[in-house]
Amino acid sequence: MKLDKLLAKGKFNEVYQSGDAAVKIFNEKFAKADIMNEAYVAARIEEIGLDIPKVREVINIDGKLAITMDLIEGKTLFQIMEEDPDNIEKYIDQMVDIQLDMHRKRCPNLPKLKDKLIDRINNSGLDNTKKYELLTILDGAPKHKKVCHGDFNPQNIIISNGKPVIIDWNHATQGNASADVARTYLWLCLYNESNADLYLDKFCKKSGTAKRYVQQWLPIVAAARLSKHIPEEDGLLQKWIDIVQYE
Repeated sequence: MKLDKLLAKGKFNEVYQSGDAAVKIFNEKFAKADIMNEAYVAARIEEIGLDIPKVREVINIDGKLAITMDLIEGKTLFQIMEEDPDNIEKYIDQMVDIQLDMHRKRCPNLPKLKDKLIDRINNSGLDNTKKYELLTILDGAPKHKKVCHGDFNPQNIIISNGKPVIIDWNHATQGNASADVARTYLWLCLYNESNADLYLDKFCKKSGTAKRYVQQWLPIVAAARLSKHIPEEDGLLQKWIDIVQYE
């Protein structure tokens, strides 16, 4: 397979263009089971009618596993927001609408969000008291079955021919949409806290969700994210983990 050009580079993978396909090549540190699961999850998401890059196959390239999928051309919503900051409210509105449409979907074959959060919190490095507190809150949270992306943010939305396409479904689960919203809020806070607050206000208004309900998920989602051990995020995550009450 000829790799035409590098499109993106992450900690565990590189994405190349190959003709009309995108080829995501994983390095040796990424578990084979996780690669297969990513392809499986994306294939399941295809079946429920969301616009995503369709998976073609899992192949071996020079001893490394890779997932090939349809190439989606266009700009990310993040790029568009940076190029046109005067219309940021319009783009956040669009992002909320895309996320609400996703949350209306059901995909019973996806992993459960609660199970993933439990595993991540147990591997967060927090002390046992804090883990117990967060896991107790999580255990009492309402059990929903909505499709949750797990990393929904403007960098994972490509506007292609005027239509939004959601990419990078490797964290997708079924569960409580407010946990998914809390994850998006934390991501936006890393870049611009005022945009994050605007996003949360718009989501809660459009969905009829109490802001306090979403905020209650922030310590849980922050602790789960802490398991990634990304130094530049630790300060913000610890801030949200330590918050007990919200206005």
